[in-house]
Amino acid sequence: QVQLVESGGGLVQAEGSLRLSCAASERIFSSYTMGWFRQALGKEREFVAAISWNGGWTYYADSVKGRFTISRDNAKITVYLQMNSLKAEDTAVYYCAAARFRMLSAGSYHRRDSYDYWGQGTQVTVSS
Repeated sequence: QVQLVESGGGLVQAEGSLRLSCAASERIFSSYTMGWFRQALGKEREFVAAISWNGGWTYYADSVKGRFTISRDNAKITVYLQMNSLKAEDTAVYYCAAARFRMLSAGSYHRRDSYDYWGQGTQVTVSS
């Protein structure tokens, strides 16, 4: 069964850093677009970042641009989210997602329904 497993979440002080990892169970994920979403308590799940199959393009939500970096290592079938300068409003459960396309159009990379597989999520809590 196809699986995505996130790790790296935790409690960090404001202005600190965390790196999330998302390990895929199938090598075919190395040809998929990967994304990170987050969901704060009482809010809808929102797009954070996405990366094409070979890392050739990346997209970020305006709220994290300049602070977060998405990357991938296809040899390890793992995607990363480096989060710097964390703020209290970054507190959320972070989800890894995979879309069965090498890249997504500009109008679809941020849409939840563009993604076919989801992980269980990892909690990130930023204390102010």
